[in-house]
Order: sequence, then C-alpha cells, then structure tokens
Amino acid sequence: MIYNTIKDVATNQGISIYRIEKDLEFPNGLISKWNKSTPSASNLAKVAKYLGVTTEKLLGDG
Repeated sequence: MIYNTIKDVATNQGISIYRIEKDLEFPNGLISKWNKSTPSASNLAKVAKYLGVTTEKLLGDG
C-alpha cells in the first residue's frame, strides 16, 4: 500500500521511483520492496519530504 501511494504521488508530480531512489541515494529497488515490507521511519520521512507531502499521506492516513 505504501509503495502504491508513493508511486501515485510521484507519478502525479512527473517523478519516477528510480529518480527518487537515485536522488535520495537509496539502493535501486528499495522503494518497490515496500510493497511487501514496511520502510524505516527515517526513509519514509525522506521520501515524504522529497515529494512535499506528509508521512501520514504516504501511510494513507492523510
């Protein structure tokens, strides 16, 4: 669910998941793994800040 939300927000902004991972210096494929696992709070916060949204939005609570 988190992955799909990130993908939707990023797509609406014209940003690819690959670009997010590259800009945040995450390993390639890390965000897609969040489809089956939970990201660390710090990594989720980095992605939220990068996309200009709250972590709550990415968690589906906002």
